Amino acid sequence: MEQYEVNSKTIALIPINIEKTRIIEVDRTFVVNMNCMKIIERSCEYFGSSYLGRHLGTKNLIGISHKSPIIIEESRNLIYFPTTSPRLEGCSWFALKYISDYKSKNGKSLIYLENGESIEVNISIGSFDNQYLRATKLESMLRKRKISLE
Repeated sequence: MEQYEVNSKTIALIPINIEKTRIIEVDRTFVVNMNCMKIIERSCEYFGSSYLGRHLGTKNLIGISHKSPIIIEESRNLIYFPTTSPRLEGCSWFALKYISDYKSKNGKSLIYLENGESIEVNISIGSFDNQYLRATKLESMLRKRKISLE
């Protein structure tokens, strides 16, 4: 597959190399000939914004500007967070709503997904926990703002 946009079934984007990404969806896994960051950027544009706009939105909502989670599409609650700096080749992205649990395994993080699968990521559990909590904070702030508009 040559092109891909994140959608409501996208669980994770896992880099294979600088040009290929493993996509984990609820009911399938496949490879796309694009890097993770390009997929994130295209997905933001597909839903009418830019990565920079979404990044600035996160900064305005919760004050985080490095390794920040982003809202790719708000009505579907598509909130994704990076495992490292998005500028790094090994950065994976996870959908907040599909993480069921996570734990430490040999200095890495073992992530349990809502579809019953698990994936090991080369990131310490403390760093993964921090990224997960940042995304949760973003989701909470977005929910509060939506409620205040009703």
